Amino acid sequence: MKSFNRRHALGLGIAAAGGLLLPMPAIARTVNRANISSFTMQSWEDHFDRLGNGAIVADTTSRALHFWSGDGQEYRVYPTSVPMSEELTKRGYTEIVRKKVGPSWTPTPSQMERYPDWKPIGPGPENPLGTHAMYLGWPAYIIHGTHDTRKIGRPSSDGCIGLYNEKIAELFELCPIGAQVRVI
Repeated sequence: MKSFNRRHALGLGIAAAGGLLLPMPAIARTVNRANISSFTMQSWEDHFDRLGNGAIVADTTSRALHFWSGDGQEYRVYPTSVPMSEELTKRGYTEIVRKKVGPSWTPTPSQMERYPDWKPIGPGPENPLGTHAMYLGWPAYIIHGTHDTRKIGRPSSDGCIGLYNEKIAELFELCPIGAQVRVI
């Protein structure tokens, strides 16, 4: 007899919540497009014609960043922070144009209008860009780290996509300049 574990308990809870009692394999088939964190699985083929140097899809709805290496051997999913409003959210296609370890942060013109007392911040623990930044082809739009881990999983940025510092460091090493990016 199989042992009863946390995965089985979760499956039974899902089935019971839906008013159904299905065997575990049937439950697994019904929930294979999203994990418990609500990350919707993506396929690079749904967004790009080819992998090229690699590909990133930043999904602002599920608050996840998907990365595929250029050879298709690596696929990673990272939790993110996303822009705090539709007005600050830019969607479409771009690419990684520059990467920087220890970035400096400068308020954007729109931030300066709203917060005239904000000043640039150099690298370090007070920097809102965290430890690494990957600059996109759009002005003032960056995939970066954050020291404020409360922001991850929330709409909390002024347009950028934020990751935990350890995750942006990992992505930084995997993702080359020229990798294609789509924000959806």
